[in-house]
Amino acid sequence: MRTIIQQSVRLPAPAATLFAMYLDPLLHAAITGAPVTIGMTEGAPFRAFDGSLSGTMLTAIASTLIVQSWRSVKFNDTDPDSTLILNFVPDGTAGRIDLVHLDVPSHDHDGVTNGWETHYWAPWRRYLAKE
Repeated sequence: MRTIIQQSVRLPAPAATLFAMYLDPLLHAAITGAPVTIGMTEGAPFRAFDGSLSGTMLTAIASTLIVQSWRSVKFNDTDPDSTLILNFVPDGTAGRIDLVHLDVPSHDHDGVTNGWETHYWAPWRRYLAKE
């Protein structure tokens, strides 16, 4: 059975800025506190949190959409990659990120679900509050 994680977060920056921040290795690292390898071009590798997360950029549409293959070290070797879809939407003067994360293995589903808030949304809010 297919698993789906859906989350929406509103952050105090324009959607296009949030998109650019996610794809900028220096800003992404400043937000999460860990080095990242990321690129916008199809096939670009993704590595974060000292290799705890890895994947590949499947597609990016400037300022609005990112789709990545994605896996954590908690996935079993036989588990296929999950698919991460991030949609960046203007929301007044702020931006909203609508996340759909497909096919996270059931044994890591809760960890990944909670990890988005712990490792991305909360640190991103703190980072933007300082700017």
